[in-house]
Amino acid sequence: MSPPSEPEARRSAPMARFFAGVMRRQLAAQFRAVRIARPGLPDLPEGRPVMVVANHPSWWDPAVMIGLHEQLFPGREGFGPIEAAMLDKYPFMARIGLFGVEEGRRGAAGFLRTAGSLVERSDRVLWITAQGRFADARERPIGLRPGAAHLLARAPHLVALPLALEYPFWSEKRPEALLRFGAPIEAGAQEGARDLAARLEAAVTENCDALAALAMAREASAFETAIGGARGTGGVYGLWQRGRAMLSGRRFVPDHGEK
Repeated sequence: MSPPSEPEARRSAPMARFFAGVMRRQLAAQFRAVRIARPGLPDLPEGRPVMVVANHPSWWDPAVMIGLHEQLFPGREGFGPIEAAMLDKYPFMARIGLFGVEEGRRGAAGFLRTAGSLVERSDRVLWITAQGRFADARERPIGLRPGAAHLLARAPHLVALPLALEYPFWSEKRPEALLRFGAPIEAGAQEGARDLAARLEAAVTENCDALAALAMAREASAFETAIGGARGTGGVYGLWQRGRAMLSGRRFVPDHGEK
């Protein structure tokens, strides 16, 4: 077995668990709920590393990934790329499995080298916001960067898992954090990066379109709640709701949509 790469050596399991707890508390405080569209995480081939390929609508994306990693992939180590400048500014992020990637061809080559080493082991999950920039959840084409496809072509034992993220406001003052997983993608025999890039683009786009339809329908029953958040509108309206419930002898339910 090859010696551990720098991200492997720098990652601390206790630090990763601690920071995941911090992120879960932040998500619970800032969102009405973190919800995963049914049927949830699809069945994945056993004994294979996973690369989650997601869109990138918000600053919250890494927090969601960090907060849900252990819940979704218990027993697997999580890693993910981040801008090298950000890692220089916040070096503690290396302790939770993030590794720096520079811009340009040199950065792309470095990503493939580092990520390729990480996914040599089957108990790894690589989280990638594959657009490489913040983009509206409804923007089309999605425009995934080619790094994920090149990695999948180089490491055909890797399983790619499309993920759609969106943060709509429904009936509460806090937004919803919504996720939807697509069907896993495996590289075919002799399949090159260009063909894989087209397949990944189509799969993530289809998944984002499906999540958009669920978000617009505003049906919480279409989702499993991964993290329950703060409820109610708060402020004057929240006090009015509470008072009205007391006067009518009803149990106070803080959701705006409840009568």
